[in-house]
Parts: sequence; C-alpha cells; structure tokens
Amino acid sequence: MTELLDLNNVTEKIKILMAQARLKVAKEVNQHLVKTYWEVGRIIVEHEQQGDIKAQYGTRLLQDLSKSLIKDLGTGFSVSNLQFMRRFFLEYPIQQTLSVKLSWSHICELLIISDKDKRAFYEQECINSGWSVRELRRQIGTSLFERLLLSDGQTNKETVLALSKQGIVIDKPQDILKDPYVFEFLGVREEKPILEKDLECKLIRHIEDFLLELGRGFMFVGSQQRITLGGTHYYVDMVFYNKILKAYVLIDLKTGHLTPEHVGQMNMYLNYYNSEVNETDDQKAIGIVLCADKHDVMAEFALGGLENNIFASRYTYYIPDKEQLISEVKALLAHENA
Repeated sequence: MTELLDLNNVTEKIKILMAQARLKVAKEVNQHLVKTYWEVGRIIVEHEQQGDIKAQYGTRLLQDLSKSLIKDLGTGFSVSNLQFMRRFFLEYPIQQTLSVKLSWSHICELLIISDKDKRAFYEQECINSGWSVRELRRQIGTSLFERLLLSDGQTNKETVLALSKQGIVIDKPQDILKDPYVFEFLGVREEKPILEKDLECKLIRHIEDFLLELGRGFMFVGSQQRITLGGTHYYVDMVFYNKILKAYVLIDLKTGHLTPEHVGQMNMYLNYYNSEVNETDDQKAIGIVLCADKHDVMAEFALGGLENNIFASRYTYYIPDKEQLISEVKALLAHENA
C-alpha cells in the first residue's frame, strides 16, 4: 500500500513538472512567433516603400507572396494573415512595445480595432485578466470599453487614457461596477418575461460567462445564501467574493424597476455579513441590486447617505447598440472639451 502511495506521489510530481515545462515551451514558441510575424510585416512594408508600390499593386504583391510562401513553408501565410502581419508592423513600429504575452490570435483580434486607446485597453485587459481569444471577442462584441466609460456618466479624456494605459484598476467598490451588465449569453429574448428565480438559475448554469461579465477577481460562493434574523429566514440571490478587494459581493436580482425597498433589504443583508460572516481581513461587503431598469433620480436618493457599499445597476439580455454607445462616449467627451 505504501509503495502504491509513493508511486502515485512520484507520478503526480512528474506530471506537474511536465505540464510546467510544456507551458514554458509554448510561451517561448509564442514569443518567437509573434516577433517573427512582426519582422515579416517589416519586410513587406519596407519592400513596398522602396518600390513606391501603390495600393492595387500592394494587394497583388501579397497574393503572389502568399502563394510562394505557402508552397515553400506550408500554411500560415494566407493573404489575410500577411495583411495582419503588415498592419502589425505599422501599428507597432517599435518592436520593444510589443506584448509577447499575447498569442497571434489575440493580436489579430486587436488589430481590427482602429481606435488606438480602445485597442490599448483591450490589450491591457487581456494581459491583466488572462482572457482567451473567445473571451476577448465577447468583451469587444459587448462594448466593454464604452460601457465602462459610460457607467458613471463622467467620461473624460483622462478616464480614456487611464483605461488605455492600465486597463481596469480595482481600488474601491465602485471600480467593479458596469452599467449595464450584458447577459446575452443566456439566450433570453428581450421581450420575453422571466421570473427572478429563473434568471438566477440561468446565470448559475452559465456561471463562467457570468464571472467574465462581472470582471476580474470574482469567485462564486453560492446562491440563495440563507440569513436568519429574529427567527425569519432571508435568502441572498447570489454571493461572490472578490479577491482583489477582499470583500464579499452580494447580488440581488430584480426583474422590475429598482425600489427603495430593494435597497433597504440589501442594506440589511450587508449589515449581517459585516457583523456575522466577515473574517478579520475582510473588507466591508458590497451589495449590487441588479434590476431590469432604474430611475436615476430615485436611485440617487435611495442610495444616498448609506454607510454600506450599495449600488444599483441595470442588466440587459442583448448586446447594446455599439454605434449608439460610441456616439454617447463622443458626446460626453465633446461636452467636456466645450
């Protein structure tokens, strides 16, 4: 029996060692691949500039080059891929600014974004949050950058620059909020009514997507977490823990409008968690009432003056109109610069 345990122990150690080695090799291969594709882009651009090649001839050059490279080197040199390599060099002319932490697939997704500040934000968040390519596509598709800028209604150039340089910085409870939250992954039609318990069940079944939408540092604790006060049982819809803020995050789901009663109930939940659940190192719990809609003036009065961290935000079942969000950001920036 002891020999079997020893064998299992040795096997696990070797498996961990091999996994670490493979990950290291994969990272090194990716770094060399990204740098090589940048060099390919440089060669193409310099050849174009030396020959003063016009656009139509440049396209023909890439077509001929693609056929030649595929013949000699195999796949990976399609016309579209060569176009990305060319653009890669043009957008990052100084190699030292390259982020070799990202895969070529990540970089191709980022190169589609023409706005440099927006692209820099998604690039930084990819690194900070370790997004897969699928997750990056989802965040771009749901206009995360614009939603963050519009969340507090105080968009300015400094905010844009801060996001582009650092990504999302989580220092205080407000930093984890979005407005609206997008639950398009649930597949619920906008006009279809849904019960709160059904919404909760759907979010739990799609917990990975929900965690991605919530943002960095969230860990799922559980649903319908019971609180007993004066012999009466109450249930918090969903409880998370944010390891960056070191705080419990309580979420109550409301399929209607925000009401003062919703805020009062959440305040009671937070008082309980701060008093009975928090450990010594935990910060004050955070409460988010997620509702289908909220009246900003009423929310301001209902949430004002509370000692607890209570916030209200909207959710939607469909991806917001990207052009509308972009125009709203531009309007706020224009107003600030007026």
